[in-house]
Amino acid sequence: MASSLRITEIFYSLQGESTTVGIPTIFIRLTGCPLRCVYCDTAYAFIGGKKIAIDAIINEVGQYGCRYVTVTGGEPLAQPGCLELMTKLLDNGYIVSLETSGALDIADVDTRVIKVMDLKTPSSGETSKNRYENFNYLSHNDQIKFVIGNAEDYDWSKAALTEHKLSDRCEILFSPVMGQQNPTELAEKILQDRLPVRFQIQLHKLLWDDAQGK
Repeated sequence: MASSLRITEIFYSLQGESTTVGIPTIFIRLTGCPLRCVYCDTAYAFIGGKKIAIDAIINEVGQYGCRYVTVTGGEPLAQPGCLELMTKLLDNGYIVSLETSGALDIADVDTRVIKVMDLKTPSSGETSKNRYENFNYLSHNDQIKFVIGNAEDYDWSKAALTEHKLSDRCEILFSPVMGQQNPTELAEKILQDRLPVRFQIQLHKLLWDDAQGK
């Protein structure tokens, strides 16, 4: 079992995305990612970071007095010890969510973890990395996120919804690329097409204009 993980940052903020948007949350951002999405807003987490013992991470989380923890990246599953970290957090009574690109296997993720999994759209430049077999490990407590940058992304995402019957599996999130896809236009398309999805805007960027949410 891993004794430590490479961590870019641990911080306390409001959850800016997903179904817990607006809830005070502790974020653990792991270093490293095998993808290079065109619109990535956390490229600073690709390299560097600091190795921290898993028990020390949990101790630091405990200083905030908050029940919600989001494990993010980078791509957190690129470090195998991420699985151990999440299970230990759950065993300590935290509500844990995982933000993952969907490019790595989620089969071994603790079933108590709320998985928020991207399905990479064409404008990301990384659709070839989508791991569709991950759908088999999603439950109704989980979420699939589509980050939409243009009309092609929207049409692609709409087709994926139908082809894979995704709304029957879990909650679906449509999120505009900030500064690229007009959010009002995306919202109107969702309503026009009566899609069974949740529209979301990155709250932390509206409040702080910052990818870290603080």
